[in-house]
Amino acid sequence: MHGTGSSTHDVTIRADIVIKRFRSWSRGEHRREWAGLTLLAAHLPGLAPRPIRADLTGVPPTVVMSRLAAEPLRSSPLTSAQIDALAAAVGRLHRAIPAYELAKLPRRIGHPAALVGQVAHSIASPPQLGTDPLVRQAYDMGSAWIQQLSADVVEADPPPVFGLADGNLANYLWDGTQVMMVDFEDSGRSDRAYEIAELVEHLSAWIGGAMDVPALLTAFDLTPVELARLGELRRLCAFVWLLMLLPGGPAHARNPIGTTRRQAERLLTLLS
Repeated sequence: MHGTGSSTHDVTIRADIVIKRFRSWSRGEHRREWAGLTLLAAHLPGLAPRPIRADLTGVPPTVVMSRLAAEPLRSSPLTSAQIDALAAAVGRLHRAIPAYELAKLPRRIGHPAALVGQVAHSIASPPQLGTDPLVRQAYDMGSAWIQQLSADVVEADPPPVFGLADGNLANYLWDGTQVMMVDFEDSGRSDRAYEIAELVEHLSAWIGGAMDVPALLTAFDLTPVELARLGELRRLCAFVWLLMLLPGGPAHARNPIGTTRRQAERLLTLLS
């Protein structure tokens, strides 16, 4: 979910190309990036940078792609036009890749089972909670909730989609008309409800009132089964963010004072 604020790569931006050199690639991030760009160039050109060349065996691995003339959505609160364009872009992404191509892909990094494992590891030894009673309440309720989270949610195998696997609004670019996407190093086979849950519960979606979540969700034609799964996965993502924002957590020092309490309020609302 990229809550650490640390970069996994170095980027060189030139007039018409972007050169991405990976600092870490033990999970195949460089190969995921290249595969994602290549698939989208073939099946949905224009949504992502065009792949130009790659050195996947180099140290470090390098991927070269075209430069998009657009700005990150994270720069300011989203307008209604941007909300509509974001939903349209995510919808196109989820429909674009044929089933036979999806079957060849690994599961995205940070899939639900991996996230539940991350949570279990975090709460096995109680983390620092600080002194705010609301944060303690949210942690206690989240810990109790995760214990009864149905295996049907974690181990489900919904219809697959290609997932960007990063809800950070900085990875969604706006050119004044449409939304495009970058950073596919965690990408892979996923499902629609989980990708949408991660997007709307990413910290960047609500800091500064960036996203009107109800407006975005109404733009997706989710089935009743997907809506139920979405609700559970939003709670999971929100709890993971709370854990990352706790004192000593990877996202704590990089966010404004009060962010942890606001995340606690968000989690408690989702759990109510």
